[in-house]
Amino acid sequence: MTTQRLFFALELPTALQQTLVQWRADNFPSEAGKPVAAANLHLTLAFLGEVSAATSQTLQQLAARIQQPGFTLDLDDAGHWPRPGVVWLGCQRAPRGLLQLASLLRAQAARHGCAQGTQPFHPHVTLLRHATSPVALPPRGFHWQLQVTHFALFASTYAQGRTRYKRLARWPLSPPPGD
Repeated sequence: MTTQRLFFALELPTALQQTLVQWRADNFPSEAGKPVAAANLHLTLAFLGEVSAATSQTLQQLAARIQQPGFTLDLDDAGHWPRPGVVWLGCQRAPRGLLQLASLLRAQAARHGCAQGTQPFHPHVTLLRHATSPVALPPRGFHWQLQVTHFALFASTYAQGRTRYKRLARWPLSPPPGD
């Protein structure tokens, strides 16, 4: 049986990806960790793992039924998890819409055999991997705002020493109330 390594995520606009790459270069020394490629910067909503084509199709059908308003995401927090070796960018206060969307996708995934981690959802964009030594974080005051109008399903492939993410499908969120 053929499987794909899949995850649901929020895409970051290309301009924001490039801005974050420059900010990372300005604030973290090269020895801090392995930088995530600009095109791979995203915010994971639900990691699915190795998924069969049939399960992928079912999860995509369920994702297409989601009716939820879009939301504003403020990237204004950063941190370092030494054990997994991750330096991340996140939000001090996750918007309710983000938490609801992730919860729904994770519940659907779990019901269809995609094991979900035991850790609580911590929305973040991974900036560096293999950051196992202490990392000095930049002072507070950074802030990027993103209007979230859709979410997507990605496949992760590893070839020739590089990880690449390919968007397989994308679904819109409805306009926020008042728009």
